[in-house]
Amino acid sequence: MRRLVVALALVCAASQSGVTAAFAQAQAPPAAQKALIYDFTVTARIVPTERAAHVTLELGRGAQNVKWLRFRIDPQRHLLFRGDGSVVTEGAHVTWTPPRSGGALHYVFRIDHLRDARRYDARCAKTWAIFRGEDLVPQARMRAGAGARSRTRLRVRLPEGWSIATPYAKLRGGTYRVEHPRRRFDRPTGWMIAGVLGAIREEVAGVRVAIVGPRGAGVHRQDVLALLRWTLPALREAFVSLPDRLLVVSAGDPMWRGGLSGPGSLFLHAQRPLISEDGTSPILHEVVHTALRLRPGSDGDWAIEGLAEYYSLEILGRSGTVSRERLLHAYEMLAKRGVEAAHLRSKTVSGAGTARAVTVLRALDQRIRDATAQTRGVDDVARLLVREGGAVTTARVQALAQQVSGQDLSGFFASEVP
Repeated sequence: MRRLVVALALVCAASQSGVTAAFAQAQAPPAAQKALIYDFTVTARIVPTERAAHVTLELGRGAQNVKWLRFRIDPQRHLLFRGDGSVVTEGAHVTWTPPRSGGALHYVFRIDHLRDARRYDARCAKTWAIFRGEDLVPQARMRAGAGARSRTRLRVRLPEGWSIATPYAKLRGGTYRVEHPRRRFDRPTGWMIAGVLGAIREEVAGVRVAIVGPRGAGVHRQDVLALLRWTLPALREAFVSLPDRLLVVSAGDPMWRGGLSGPGSLFLHAQRPLISEDGTSPILHEVVHTALRLRPGSDGDWAIEGLAEYYSLEILGRSGTVSRERLLHAYEMLAKRGVEAAHLRSKTVSGAGTARAVTVLRALDQRIRDATAQTRGVDDVARLLVREGGAVTTARVQALAQQVSGQDLSGFFASEVP
């Protein structure tokens, strides 16, 4: 009888423990539950004679978590789609419904892309190719299991004698780990360059910097590195957070004669000056964009472009790269140019609008400093934007500036940001 009582007690205890465990599992927050991972591999084979890359997107382990992917393509650059399961092309969209066991989607990506009548912002030549990851794998919507996210790897197959530089960490076997913590579907983004290359690499202010261009293209790699060594420490002090990696891609004609930023990377034409005659710095402007990692909302382009130009100047001054007198002269020139901009709250801002935005940000910095006994400024607003990420609007900048200053700045924004 005594053994029977003990046995019943053990059964009851085990049952209660099971109920408690099941209840705890049901109540666990989503972050505590095991994530649904699916393997997504991007393989690109660059074919210079075709000025194209043959691309394969492959779903592997965990493919059952993905129902379909719908890509927004450029029909002039993304061609000849075929693959396992269902592949439906409708104008600027391709919908891929893969088998539950996984499969592959194949297509051809034309690398060359004109930015204006004669200059390219993507190009495949005989001995090099420059393009952006977000063009290689177009933007996509997807239907997947709740909480599912990709484990993405990039593999690029190159002609003999070529090498490649990307904004990503290289793994064993020559693949690259593609990670974007704020996204569930990681696809390659940022600038990439492949070919017969010249490169210089160094860690600066905690950032792994690589300056890469086609060999013999006149890229001033040492000059770029020197400027970044002088200025990146001051930029880290301003923003606190910087990307782990920075890839600077450069080439001469027929590439577009300007600068363009991307995630963890930027492009700068080899003949662009590091510091222009007006005192601004094209390369630092793009570096700041890369550090901010922000996108404009409906009326926030003035703030993003203004911050990039403002800090490209401020960092030159704070680092001692230019004198205080030259810095003030640059601000004066921008103030004069900014008079030409009647409005800032538009979808895209002009060069004059960017100049006026710099003047607005300088005035905002002084307003915040006056309100906080010189203890806070626009740096604090920028840090909040970097930390939070996302789209930038005028209302958001105003709200953060009010949070930092402790003042109502509606009058300031009404008058200074038309």
